[in-house]
Amino acid sequence: MPLARSLPPPPPSPARSLLYLASSVLTGIPALIALVLLVGLSVVLVGLPVLVLGGIGFAVVERRRLGIMDDEPVPSPHRTPGEPGIGAWLRLRLSEQATWRELAYGLLQALVLWPLDLIALAVALGTPLGMAAAPVQLAVDGEEARVVKTVLVTTYPQAFAAAAAGLVLLAVLLRPLAALARVRARLTRLLLAPREGELRDRLTEVTRSRARLVAAFEAERRRIERDLHDGAQQRLVALTMTLGLARLDAPKGPLADKLASAHDEAGRVLTELRELIHGIHPQVLADYGLGAALADAADRSAVPVEADDIALPRLDLPVETAAYFAVCEALANIAKHSGARTAKITAGHAQGRLAVAVHDDGRGGADPARGTGLTGLADRIAVLDGTLSITSPTGGPTVLRVEIPCQERSG
Repeated sequence: MPLARSLPPPPPSPARSLLYLASSVLTGIPALIALVLLVGLSVVLVGLPVLVLGGIGFAVVERRRLGIMDDEPVPSPHRTPGEPGIGAWLRLRLSEQATWRELAYGLLQALVLWPLDLIALAVALGTPLGMAAAPVQLAVDGEEARVVKTVLVTTYPQAFAAAAAGLVLLAVLLRPLAALARVRARLTRLLLAPREGELRDRLTEVTRSRARLVAAFEAERRRIERDLHDGAQQRLVALTMTLGLARLDAPKGPLADKLASAHDEAGRVLTELRELIHGIHPQVLADYGLGAALADAADRSAVPVEADDIALPRLDLPVETAAYFAVCEALANIAKHSGARTAKITAGHAQGRLAVAVHDDGRGGADPARGTGLTGLADRIAVLDGTLSITSPTGGPTVLRVEIPCQERSG
């Protein structure tokens, strides 16, 4: 398999090469007409900005046209503006090197490349096909005919010999024509595909965007937890107390029984709400950090969990939250699926890296792809440049590891 991946892709078929060169003519002629018009307008400083930005639209067409030669897509080298509006978009585009490369390619295509493609097609196809049509030409002209305006033939044997030579020449010239198409495609890819630095910048931008989404998600979780804690929970507490007082004051009978039932139900709802709030964002995590939150999760687990000597510094809240919920999901999976008798949590922070592991003595064979809920957590950890891995051979033990690069929180 590695050898197969290292092999270069097969060359495109002659038909795809011919179509690519022919489509170059079809896009080059409109580009030349547009260039002449815009250069004329640029005298009054109107066409120049349109000419610069017109290269962006032309590059989109050319990147699509590269699909004729191969199936490897060519992504756009442009970044996404950080602010809305045409002004921000325009400032970003004019500051990017890719914009000026696209303009240079558009000028090159309009003035040089498509005429060369047309000449190559005329020579490589026109001459052989003209020779192949010698018998038809002789039949139309009568006693003699000039093949490709040069060679005079007067008999059908000569005409058929010229036609056979034309077919042979066509087969010979298709190879250099395909090579020309490959060179043209490589030139287009070189100028219009993103450079390594541009890809790195886009990757950095995507990573920062994902980090902002995670931060916004965590902020929304904290807002919901705060609203439930300070709003619905407090009203339920007041309702429970009111029902309790009414239950004490009511005389024995059906009314007292109904008040007792309502009071018990309100207590159960309050307990469920507190569990829900704890699952959204546990207060112990915000107040005391990841170490205390992991110890609390171990105490609340249905399977006995050893979580001794977890001493962690305060870390950034997204890091603490991602690691905490990964451990909680692991403990939930242990209780539901593993058949384990005991589990253990270990955690440490050293050399700018948080490492958390959850061990259990269950039956093993855990597979995150089967919908255990860890896939989404792994994505969230990946946003923080961390990793989540599971080792679970059949028969056990199962070990879940989370590693996230991070520094201690200042202050």
